[in-house]
Amino acid sequence: MSEQTPEDGQERKQEKHKKAMEKQKTKVDANIEAASIERGVSILLTGNGKGKSSSAFGMIMRALGYGHKIGVVQFIKGQQLSGEELYLQQQCPQVDFYQMGTGFTWDTQDRESDIRAAQTTWAFVEPMLGNPEYQLIVLDELTYMLAYGYLDEADVIDTIKRRPIEQSVVITGRGGGSALREAMDTVSEVKEIKHAFKQGIKARQGVDY
Repeated sequence: MSEQTPEDGQERKQEKHKKAMEKQKTKVDANIEAASIERGVSILLTGNGKGKSSSAFGMIMRALGYGHKIGVVQFIKGQQLSGEELYLQQQCPQVDFYQMGTGFTWDTQDRESDIRAAQTTWAFVEPMLGNPEYQLIVLDELTYMLAYGYLDEADVIDTIKRRPIEQSVVITGRGGGSALREAMDTVSEVKEIKHAFKQGIKARQGVDY
């Protein structure tokens, strides 16, 4: 009976790996072949974890690489200039950036004022969602406007559904409701495991804003 050599063990590992990867490739290729529909997508980035807006801005950078025209509208966010806004304003003329600018609802503490600001901002969004020149639109923190009842949910969802076929839209924010989730093509939930802020660490420029 011959003894097993280290080389024999490596060969078996390689053969096992090769078979697993062949199976994986067959599955991936089949999924790619089945995806035959060509149109823009709607994406909801939700959950309690950090990184929803960051992910959306990552998609903006990706679209910029292809020279796409982009619209970015931030609900909730205040008047403080964020790093992404500074960069887009300075370096990306093909990105139209609009910020509601009233601050967080717990700062304003004025429901009627917040509703007016949300509706004014939505009036800025609607023409974007009807304009086929925009290939990507990011609606940052829009979910709060629906959760608080500042905007009409049915109207928002209907407008998103009626957008030009090649246009993609990304919505961020916690919650948003089951109707919005049902209407979106892709829904990803960011889960919080731990957060530096809860350990008393201040928000960091260039990382958190």
